[in-house]
Amino acid sequence: MRRYYGRASRASSQSPFRCDGFARNGTITVASGGSYRLSDLPPFLRALLVTDGTVTKILEAYFWEPVAVDTLEQHFEAALEPVPWIQVECGDPCLVRDARLRGTDTGRSFAEAFSLIRIELIPAGFRQRLIDREIGIGVLIRDSGLESYREVLDVGLDRTAEGEAAVFRTYRIFIDGQPVILITEYFPLALYR
Repeated sequence: MRRYYGRASRASSQSPFRCDGFARNGTITVASGGSYRLSDLPPFLRALLVTDGTVTKILEAYFWEPVAVDTLEQHFEAALEPVPWIQVECGDPCLVRDARLRGTDTGRSFAEAFSLIRIELIPAGFRQRLIDREIGIGVLIRDSGLESYREVLDVGLDRTAEGEAAVFRTYRIFIDGQPVILITEYFPLALYR
């Protein structure tokens, strides 16, 4: 959860790409400093950064293999600081989840997703399926028929824990008009070249 503390104030609110999806001369911020031209990203990665659909299904269509969602870690945690992007206040209980999207044929890791969820705002049946780690969040929302809206908040280039360059996007999911889920997805740059 700590990765989101203070982040809303650091995110680039000037980047038209995070909202529009097309910025002819646009750049994204590199975590170590500087910027990276959007035009230098592989086209499919640019599409992933702005999609408001289910990433798992898009990856299955692109890589042409089933994609499994492996939950690497999941636990409840009380917020130590506010997370304004989804209106979390100090002490609010949240579900924290780290998952990998993996091709079931090749075993390749296509993406990693870190989620912060205001669990009390999710309908009971949906909540239980999420806690039970049945399927990915996007597929769960689609299958449950919940009205939802996704808003991209930040995009950039960073390094994974293994030191690989990865493009990331952070977005929030609104359910019933309230920001409920905050997700940052990391896509290893080398895999998409």
